[in-house]
Amino acid sequence: MDLNTITEVMRPSERAELPAWREGDAYLAGGTWLFSEPQPHLKRLIDLPGLRLAPLQATPAGLTIAATCTIAQLESVALPAPWTVKPLIEQCCRAFLASFKIWNMATVGGNLCMSLPAGPMISLTTALDGECVIWSSDGGERRVPVIDFVLGPQRNVLQPGELLRQIELPSAAMTRRTAFRQISLSPLGRSAALLIGTRTTDSDAFTLTITASTPHPVRLAFETMPSAAALRARIEDEVPAGAYYNDVHGAPDWRRAMTLTFAEEICAELTGAR
Repeated sequence: MDLNTITEVMRPSERAELPAWREGDAYLAGGTWLFSEPQPHLKRLIDLPGLRLAPLQATPAGLTIAATCTIAQLESVALPAPWTVKPLIEQCCRAFLASFKIWNMATVGGNLCMSLPAGPMISLTTALDGECVIWSSDGGERRVPVIDFVLGPQRNVLQPGELLRQIELPSAAMTRRTAFRQISLSPLGRSAALLIGTRTTDSDAFTLTITASTPHPVRLAFETMPSAAALRARIEDEVPAGAYYNDVHGAPDWRRAMTLTFAEEICAELTGAR
């Protein structure tokens, strides 16, 4: 879609060239949402690919994902041998309501900044203890865990002029066992519930991440693998019946039922019961 109110496009090649933020500005990465519908309030685009950020960097500390990394680049990443989460990365990439063409334009950072309940990059990076590195408009930066980054549908912690620079996943999270469950009302529809369980290899610690069925990510941590009853009780306490998301992609009572079912399946899978 043409954005006929745009009068200027800035293409910075380094951070120092980022212009002072003003009303009517928008950062442009992949643009798969930005160009999908009218944006009459916008007057200037700040095109980010010119920053030439390395899309992915694997170090002993973990995996750094640039906000401008595309879904296609993430899906094809080669991880060090000790890291076991490549199947989970692929599952989350394929949970997009998007064609392979969109994969080559849509970005990981864009998915987080859209902050939709069904954002699979939010699910992935929350489950793997991701931390957002945010460039402030005054030249500084701040860090926010992904679980705290998304506040609700299309709401996050970014202030005007702030830019999501990258997401960092710690190496400790990259060696966990994982289990994934996702459902939509139609075979290729938007996720109505997407749950990820992780279990550490050197202890019995278990973490369950609930997304899509809730307005924002919910992360439940257990020191040991819980029983089915304990897990259900914890979910019901953290996500009461009235807290489930409601839109055309799924009714709250159905999302709740699928969340509880998937949580039990994930727990059973990671304890070896299935």
